[in-house]
Amino acid sequence: MAPDVLTTALAPGDEPLLRPLPLGVSELLDRLGAPLRLVAHLRLVHDVAAQLVEWVERECPELVVDGEAVLFGAATHDIGKTLHPEELTGPGSRHEERGRELLRAHGVPDSLARFAGTHAAWGSVSVGVEDLLVSLADKVWKGKRVPDLEDRVVAELCAASGREAWEEFLRLDEFLTRVGDGAEARLALQAAYPANPIR
Repeated sequence: MAPDVLTTALAPGDEPLLRPLPLGVSELLDRLGAPLRLVAHLRLVHDVAAQLVEWVERECPELVVDGEAVLFGAATHDIGKTLHPEELTGPGSRHEERGRELLRAHGVPDSLARFAGTHAAWGSVSVGVEDLLVSLADKVWKGKRVPDLEDRVVAELCAASGREAWEEFLRLDEFLTRVGDGAEARLALQAAYPANPIR
């Protein structure tokens, strides 16, 4: 029997062992008939975001981060792809604003719905550290490194800790390299799910 949305979102699964999506997010994805590949992607990015939040809390406790917001943002950042499933397998940005609108329409406050739009707009001056962490998780889950994004995260770490940029960079680089080592398994897991919408 093929897995359903809630099973994909909540089950412990095999390697890599992933944290389940928050129940409210899982139920919303189920109501929307989200493609299983999208559910798997959101779960993979959510898991990496949780590792990132834990790392920041441990390595730079001076940096004030709303970890719950980061986790919600990672779990929903691509939810607009339920409306634009073609962007699961090809390029496109229509899902970004549509995702924000979709979340708002389901009662999610803009303070959390914003991640659907900001996860690809990390270069904007107006994004906060939580937006940067969601964006970083959305890149590094597949082993992609984006120097300008990492520099922005390093700047946030430096501003909070008072340490030199080179020191914060080395610490972040070590962590991101370790996360990137699991990218092949994460990509294979995502690819194992169909991209077609469930209706």
